[in-house]
Amino acid sequence: MSIIQVHNLTKVYPVAFKSPGLKGTVKHFFKREYKYVEAVKGVSFELEPGEVVGFLGANGAGKTTTLKMLTGLIHPSSGEARVNGHVPFKRATPFLRQISLIMGQKQQLIWDLPALDSLKINAAIYGIDHDEAQRRIDELAEMLGLSRQLQQPVRKLSLGERMKAELLAALLHRPTVLFLDEPTLGLDVNAQEAVRRFLQDYNDRYNATLILTSHYMADITALCKRVILIHQGQLIYDGSLDGLLAQFAPSRAVQLDLGKVYDRTHLESFGQIENIEGRTVRYLVERDRLTETVSRLLAELDVVDLSVTDPPIEEVIGQVFEQGQVADQGLAPVMPDSSNS
Repeated sequence: MSIIQVHNLTKVYPVAFKSPGLKGTVKHFFKREYKYVEAVKGVSFELEPGEVVGFLGANGAGKTTTLKMLTGLIHPSSGEARVNGHVPFKRATPFLRQISLIMGQKQQLIWDLPALDSLKINAAIYGIDHDEAQRRIDELAEMLGLSRQLQQPVRKLSLGERMKAELLAALLHRPTVLFLDEPTLGLDVNAQEAVRRFLQDYNDRYNATLILTSHYMADITALCKRVILIHQGQLIYDGSLDGLLAQFAPSRAVQLDLGKVYDRTHLESFGQIENIEGRTVRYLVERDRLTETVSRLLAELDVVDLSVTDPPIEEVIGQVFEQGQVADQGLAPVMPDSSNS
């Protein structure tokens, strides 16, 4: 049974606006006018226990709004959501014990106290007895490589160490569903890799379900086999990373290092050339013609080296958001329902 079920989830915000000038200000003071902004428009998807799913979109696409609805921080305007059998916005205690929301730009640790003190406070809030809390702290600290830093005031920790301590605090009650909003934001490369390893380890150890938003595609490619793309509040893709490349990047790059210089006209007979630099030629080849084209190149040219690569995932996703593929997916926009706003 799916652990997260989302059906036609919609969030509409009423936003007050006023005309410029004194007249507009006076009118705004006595009688405000509103327009309705659809942050999320009829989004539907399901996640199975233990899945790690990337939830991607440009700034303002509706990612964080969706996560906040799934964690019960805000009410949806319409639609349904269930997380492990619970309706999130009811915020029942059993539901809150099963989830955690981790936001890379937010902190819950007390700035001037050692991180260990904040962890003990968290343990008391969740009703975890002292011995069990210490066992969990030791286990998570070892997984994060953070054992020596817990005695230091939070303000003296590096950014990467603080993020690790925040993860420890958020996972102390051992949630089964993790909502991760930019968990590696602002971290250096080594700290990002450490956080990714920890999240993968936590997923493997406890079969936790993770839904992850990130602008660092390395987070997505390292952790997520499945991705969900949202554009202007609407879901436009739900499937594998490989499927995303196949759908939105139908060509692969074939780069050749040649033993001699060939006439460009001759080289163009093999397919679309993206770039020529000396004896290095780069072709864009449609996936269904890849085997045939590579065979011809090897048979008819003096090839010293050959490589076949997909375009960078960042480039593919950027093109998807730039072009706005909503219409291509057959998704109709959802009009705001003023009765629910």
